[in-house]
Amino acid sequence: MSRTRSVAGSTPGLNRRTVLAAAGAVSVSAGVGYALRPSDSQAATATPAAEAAEAPVAAAHPAAPGVLAPFTRGTTLSTVSAPLGSTGYRRLGEGRAWGRVVRTELASPNPARAARRTTMAAFVQFTDLHLTDVQHPLRLEYMRSADRRAWRPHEALSVQGAVSLVERINALRGAPVTGSPLHFVMTTGDNTDNNARSELEWFMKVMSGGRMTPNTGDPRHYEGVQNSGLPLYWQPDSVARDSDKQHGFPHIEGFLAAAIREVRSPGLNLPWYSTVGNHDSLPLGCYASHSDPFLTDFAVGGRKLMDLPAARSKALQDEIRSSEDPRGIRFRELVQAHTRDLRPVTPDENRAPFTRADYLKAHLDPAYAGVGPVGHGYSSVNLDSGTQYYTFRISDDVIGVSIDTTDPGGHYQGSIGSAQLRWLDRTLREHAKSGSYAVVFSHHTSESMTNTHRDPARPDERRHDGDDVVALLGGHSNVLAWVNGHIHRNVVTPHPAPDGRSFWEISTASHIDFPQLARVIELVDNRDGTLSLFTTMVESAAPHRTDYTDLSQTGLAALYRELSFNAPEARMDLSGDAGDRNVELVLRKG
Repeated sequence: MSRTRSVAGSTPGLNRRTVLAAAGAVSVSAGVGYALRPSDSQAATATPAAEAAEAPVAAAHPAAPGVLAPFTRGTTLSTVSAPLGSTGYRRLGEGRAWGRVVRTELASPNPARAARRTTMAAFVQFTDLHLTDVQHPLRLEYMRSADRRAWRPHEALSVQGAVSLVERINALRGAPVTGSPLHFVMTTGDNTDNNARSELEWFMKVMSGGRMTPNTGDPRHYEGVQNSGLPLYWQPDSVARDSDKQHGFPHIEGFLAAAIREVRSPGLNLPWYSTVGNHDSLPLGCYASHSDPFLTDFAVGGRKLMDLPAARSKALQDEIRSSEDPRGIRFRELVQAHTRDLRPVTPDENRAPFTRADYLKAHLDPAYAGVGPVGHGYSSVNLDSGTQYYTFRISDDVIGVSIDTTDPGGHYQGSIGSAQLRWLDRTLREHAKSGSYAVVFSHHTSESMTNTHRDPARPDERRHDGDDVVALLGGHSNVLAWVNGHIHRNVVTPHPAPDGRSFWEISTASHIDFPQLARVIELVDNRDGTLSLFTTMVESAAPHRTDYTDLSQTGLAALYRELSFNAPEARMDLSGDAGDRNVELVLRKG
């Protein structure tokens, strides 16, 4: 790049564009994202020259002039939740903070860089919130008979946990390394779990603020696997010794009533943007079945399967993993074969699957704007064209590019269509001409983009895997990072190129599985021919220690974390290695 201007430097003199950029991410067209032609999904209404003129700015806290100081309180540089004891069900407490690791695979750092670096951007990544309607009839909890990880004992508290994460971000007074104001939050998909309208409403209110009741069906009480009497599931209100209590899970009187009480979210005090994931696009995160009335009827109906023999559960799990049933035909046959085993529940139309258009309309609804921008990246042109990808301006010298890696043809792994790939290539090339770096956001990682089922709406269009996307991004010298989720694990991967066109892939753990983290990312110019990307992990605001008598919203958020740590057979490697968490990623300027 020929130039880099600071978004929030260390000197008191801040120009007008610097203050605007620090106040929030700037939309590059129509106030809601880079417009796309309905016919070919190309960028249309804005040009790099136009972007330099007056562009709408999403409101947030303006940058305070003066010297900026690092803000580490509430991050894992300060403290981390950690288990107490060594065996059985383990309580959580304060643990030792995580240090920072410098990653030098793509460039060598200059020892004097800290004294002269300037901030280009600072933002937060949420991913895989999996806000879950735990009473939904389509859920696959019964697969736990074959795989203990197929159902999580803490899922009823996903909304409380997500609100606590919002509270943590609102409490951050600056970025952990540079002290820069945080400019925005990006969610990288699987914001919902069952592709249900109920969950979409909860997600919008968690992020933008509001009151919600994480309950569907009977408004008076919970009706699902956790009061079914089945020993396969943790029955928190019952004294029965179910399989989880045998592993030390507590008896908590009033747990289910508390879990479905009204929850209040303050909403983020930053602009937020949205990227779509497979659980947001497909019923159960894997079936291309929006046109199948069976799944919709079953989702809103009054019958639910809660128990299945282990052999049949294993067969269903293998069918899903194989991607050989992308339309859910064998799933429908399984449910129909077990009609006598279905249990009655209260029907609810709000459990219906939401479509791509429903997702976009929810984001464009001014009622969910929060502090902005309206659309959270998406525009009315996205709605007209049926696309879910866009660009937005992060700062003077950085654009964000959100892409849609979900495969409409079905299955939980991802891919990208040729039209979107051409749009991505063209967008990066056009912004490189104006001197803008780029950060790309998606749900899937490069290694999880292995699914190339054809899009039913575009059967003649080729689908591209992760290798194709890596090759494309590596061909653009202005790409700094590809930020994603999906795998529920912290992984940072260097993507070197012989000609120096290298970038970092930053994959972040989920907020449904322990350790339930989000990531702060800071982009800085070291003014020595290199750039650095600092990433810092943050937990929710909930206390590390739990109190089983505290069933308040905050107490449940703390319990959400503790239960997730103790979930039977839960993976203990999802936090990644030290080099995947709090890191400095050094990169040569392109």
